[in-house]
Amino acid sequence: MRRVAGKVGGWFYEAVPLGRAAAFRTLCYLFVVADLLVFTNWVRSHASVPGALYQPLAIGRILPLPTPTPLLVNGIFVALIVLALLAATGRAPRLLGWPVFLLYLEWMIIAMSYGKVDHDRVGFLVALAVLPTVGRARHGDATRSESAGWALRCTQIAVIATYFLASWAKIRFGGLAWLGGATLTRAVLRRGTWAARLLLDVPGLLVAAQWGIVMFELLSPAVFFLKERWRVWAIGGFYLFHVVVFSTITISFLPHLVAMAAFLPLEKVRPVEWAKRLRGRREPVEAPA
Repeated sequence: MRRVAGKVGGWFYEAVPLGRAAAFRTLCYLFVVADLLVFTNWVRSHASVPGALYQPLAIGRILPLPTPTPLLVNGIFVALIVLALLAATGRAPRLLGWPVFLLYLEWMIIAMSYGKVDHDRVGFLVALAVLPTVGRARHGDATRSESAGWALRCTQIAVIATYFLASWAKIRFGGLAWLGGATLTRAVLRRGTWAARLLLDVPGLLVAAQWGIVMFELLSPAVFFLKERWRVWAIGGFYLFHVVVFSTITISFLPHLVAMAAFLPLEKVRPVEWAKRLRGRREPVEAPA
């Protein structure tokens, strides 16, 4: 039993380069800014919605959280953008990271308390919750850290759980009708692209795709049993799956895709260093006097 617990603990706290956590942190905090300005800017409209229409999620009822007002919504909007930009620099990771998580969580509660609840933000919320625990981390730092490994592993588990639980929800609420019915056909007719509409003419293709999606989601935990090199290739396949989904029925899962970057060797991505090298190549070399 101790041996099994030791293996599980070692897997859960598998040390990774601090540079990977630093790059992932910057990516997440910059996405928070992009999300508020572009993708969920519509949440600001809830500031002027009558309070009677606010039906908070369970967490909003348990705490309890206040009913959205113009001051609350716009205050969160401004504070989140400022704090997330500062957090993206890597400075004061705990002092800035915890407020970003709490404010973004409230932003999501406000967004999802008027009828529609998205499941593509679970992994991203977990990422924001665990990133402050890493502490200081610099881009490109090859020093291996168990705290960084734990934070990324928590995010990875949340990402894969999103797939697995999505398949369970399909089977639980849709049953065999989801698998063998016209689920994707309805989606294509409602919001499909021209490329997706071409698939309607292929008999049985969309039904086979429905089975394939559920099998993919059910088997997604198998990615943890792959060696790191093959795991990265598998995650590339996951990204390709979402490219196909977006190109056919225009569902993006952007926050989920950002969280899924926790699987990637992001410490190798160093845009600032690349820019400096490129600038150095372009600068003319002065001729000796």
